[in-house]
Amino acid sequence: MEHIVIIGNGISGVTLARHIRKLSDKKITIISAETEYFFSRTALMYVYMGHMKFEHTQPYENWFWQKNRINLKKGYVKHVETKSKTLQFADGDILQYDKLVIATGSKPNKFGWPGQDLDGVMGMYHKQDLENLEKHAPNNKVCERAVIVGGGLIGIELAEMLNSRSIPVTFLVRESSFWNGVLPEGESEMINRHIRNHHIDLRLSTNLKEIKSDENGKVKSVIIEETGEEIACNVVGLTAGVSPNIDFLKDSDIETGRGVKVNRFLETNIPDVYAIGDCAEQHEAIGNRRPIEAVWYTGRMMGETLAQTICGNRLKYNPGHWFNSAKFMDIEYQTYGWVFGSKGRPDNEVHFHWKHDDDTKCITVAFDKNTNTFLGINTFGIRMRHEVFDKWLTEKRDVDYVMKHLSIANFDPEFYSRYESEILRAYTNQLQTV
Repeated sequence: MEHIVIIGNGISGVTLARHIRKLSDKKITIISAETEYFFSRTALMYVYMGHMKFEHTQPYENWFWQKNRINLKKGYVKHVETKSKTLQFADGDILQYDKLVIATGSKPNKFGWPGQDLDGVMGMYHKQDLENLEKHAPNNKVCERAVIVGGGLIGIELAEMLNSRSIPVTFLVRESSFWNGVLPEGESEMINRHIRNHHIDLRLSTNLKEIKSDENGKVKSVIIEETGEEIACNVVGLTAGVSPNIDFLKDSDIETGRGVKVNRFLETNIPDVYAIGDCAEQHEAIGNRRPIEAVWYTGRMMGETLAQTICGNRLKYNPGHWFNSAKFMDIEYQTYGWVFGSKGRPDNEVHFHWKHDDDTKCITVAFDKNTNTFLGINTFGIRMRHEVFDKWLTEKRDVDYVMKHLSIANFDPEFYSRYESEILRAYTNQLQTV
């Protein structure tokens, strides 16, 4: 019986295993060095904030794996020998495979800062990070201040977590405005204000120089690059992005760049070896997407796609129109299609931006100034329907049509009916000045 071995028990690896089992009777083994059972990584913050227990982050009961004949092995793969199709583990174990799937996800970036490995320095990606945080920042008596380094989505989540326990937070963001590599100016500035309104000490255009240690090897402070200022703290969260977790492949024959190089079928350069999820790097990016996408839903889609190929129906990975969602403290964010930030915006892309007076809701609509084609939308604090925008993007609707029918896409038509005339009036006024 063909043996499929999956290294990594995140969303992509587990989705793959489930779909292979639906389609076949192949032998399946999932390997993980992190936890015995699959859990929802995005739910870790809610465990710390007291909204759920860790066991609630496991979507499947423990009996699920045995019932579905999915073998689980806990261990760290040290080396992959592709010629003999053998995995070597750190504890000396070996395992043979017929087909191998690398789904090892990401690890937090470290940029060689002095003190980055001290006790009290952590990312916020693994279950071990949650345990570390609970140890070093159980409350504001043990942790008098935390410093977060890096202004992405994981950074804002960690700030919210610490804030929920009344732990003072200093947030170091090297960009001149929060997440402005992704968000247009108006949105980024609204989020700056929102972070500060939650009593978080947001430091823009600020870089970490070093993390200083006390006599016991624990964090005692950080030094700011630009000013030399020393900020006393007990915890440092490193959230300056993530990188593919592929160090164990460096001595193998599998081609790697930043991630494991794959084609559109998620195949590597070695027959019977594949990569999916955060650690997979497309040889050529798909449309405007990045070659590596550390996004939950694309990991799931890759798992579903590769299951077809492994079970005899060779299928190209086609992620469709870009979308994503996140939360900035208590503001929900959604994006559909492409709305570029101030950096890298194409010359033909024009934005319409509307902001509510309460400074917690806004819409940015991107369109082509030459053809009027709708390109994408960002929404903050206003929930929209994915399937409606997916349809409009496929139909290449013009922006006038989208603006006039925006209420169809809104989850809360009452909100839209109250502000529809104001939004359309602002849109019409902008068109006249474009």
